[in-house]
Amino acid sequence: MTSRSRSITGGVDTHSTVHEAAVLDQQGRLLGVATFPVTRPGYEQMLAWMRRFGRVEQVGVEGTSSYGADLTRHLQAAGITVVEVNQPHAHTRNRRGKSDAIDAEAAARKVLSGQCSALPKDTTGIVEAIRQLHVARAGAVQARTAALNQLGDLLTTAPDEIRQTLPAKTLQGKASQAADWLLSEHRLGDPTQATAMALGAIAQRVQNLNEQIRLLERHLAALVKRTAPKTLALLGVGPVNAAELLIATGQNIDRIHGEAAFAHLCGVAPVPASSGKTERHRLNHGGNRAANKALYMITVVRLRYCQRTRDYHTRRTANGKSKQEIIRSLKRYIAREVYYTLRTDLKDLAAAT
Repeated sequence: MTSRSRSITGGVDTHSTVHEAAVLDQQGRLLGVATFPVTRPGYEQMLAWMRRFGRVEQVGVEGTSSYGADLTRHLQAAGITVVEVNQPHAHTRNRRGKSDAIDAEAAARKVLSGQCSALPKDTTGIVEAIRQLHVARAGAVQARTAALNQLGDLLTTAPDEIRQTLPAKTLQGKASQAADWLLSEHRLGDPTQATAMALGAIAQRVQNLNEQIRLLERHLAALVKRTAPKTLALLGVGPVNAAELLIATGQNIDRIHGEAAFAHLCGVAPVPASSGKTERHRLNHGGNRAANKALYMITVVRLRYCQRTRDYHTRRTANGKSKQEIIRSLKRYIAREVYYTLRTDLKDLAAAT
């Protein structure tokens, strides 16, 4: 068989500056390993190098949503099927050791054997734009929380005359009051003056972060409404939770084979944990934790405002179920409902574009 007609499978171990690539034939023989820079010319060199060994059927890439994201887009644009590959199992590393070449070969073998077959998320559409805004908002919320905690810590040790000038009951209210202070740079060697300066600076930081969060949430809500209007119309599903679920699925939702797979992705599907004569299931502690949290928040809202959900809670409580068990069941039901509305929304979006 000539190299032109031979089908080959590639594997890539991705890093921040260089990618390690390996090529296998259909019998699993290693044909070559090489290193390429993380640049557009480097991607083109990698693909040309792989094609020297034969026809590239598919390429397994580690980190398709991190270091390998740009490479994944380049390969897909070139018509190559890209498969998402997890990191090698610890048993493999214990047997063979650890190197970039070994990891690249292991990625190719996982794809060739069918052990890995998941398609990576589509990062070229509006859902990727939602993810970028969501990341910025989450960072701003985290920074605001840290600033408010700092404000509270300083107030704990601040002189009484300063605490009396901030009568608001919440830290957010105290930050709003302290942000209006006219601060003086004189006598900063005095702890009282230094405390006032520090509190005012932190309060202004909180106010700036509040403005950033409001701006990002406004843009995020507009994009989510345009992308998933049916999902957003569900009770308890706000723009932030809808964004979390969209990010978890990706714009190419067809890569998720059914609502059971979506529930497993969100960590709300039970997994078997049987052994010998014992047959049981346990919670899935894996999955996308952000999507799991979004389903939990939707459940909490429905337990408060949805009469149907409250009736279900009453019935299951009468059957001896704990509130935690009831919430687990509700999350599974909501995952099913959300999957089908997301699927409809994303299909409508694809048809419109």
